[in-house]
Amino acid sequence: MRDNRVVQVEQTLSFRAPRAGYRRSMSIRWYSVVIDCRDVVAQSRWWAAALDWQIIYETADEVVLVPPHALDAARDIPRLERGPGLIFVPVPEGKIAKNRLHIDLAPSLDTGQEAEVRRLEAIGARRADVGQDPHRVSWVVMTDPEDNEFCVLSARD
Repeated sequence: MRDNRVVQVEQTLSFRAPRAGYRRSMSIRWYSVVIDCRDVVAQSRWWAAALDWQIIYETADEVVLVPPHALDAARDIPRLERGPGLIFVPVPEGKIAKNRLHIDLAPSLDTGQEAEVRRLEAIGARRADVGQDPHRVSWVVMTDPEDNEFCVLSARD
């Protein structure tokens, strides 16, 4: 049975889910997530270390990170299947309120959530309380060095 909220949204937007096996060609793709920060160099390097991603472009006011597979010349990844990169740009103000958008990180089954949380803490992340009940949720809320929230999910493939 379908959730009534999903049905209501589909009706409101006159949206129909595609048939099984149907692949629609999109004229637009998700290219990047832009992160405003005070210290572009420090923030971009922190996230590069956290994700094991590579810096592919750097100026005084912009740094771009991509996952290692994006630089693997042996792989031909179709344009529409390439994941987004992270772009860091400077802003003069600090963070004021909880983020309305955040990144979820999923540790591998062989590493596990707690080991990944400890690794991130060792490089400068902090656990955060945004109102979650740690006894009822399976994720850990953390912040990067500029207090942007992100979550470390339970381990998964």
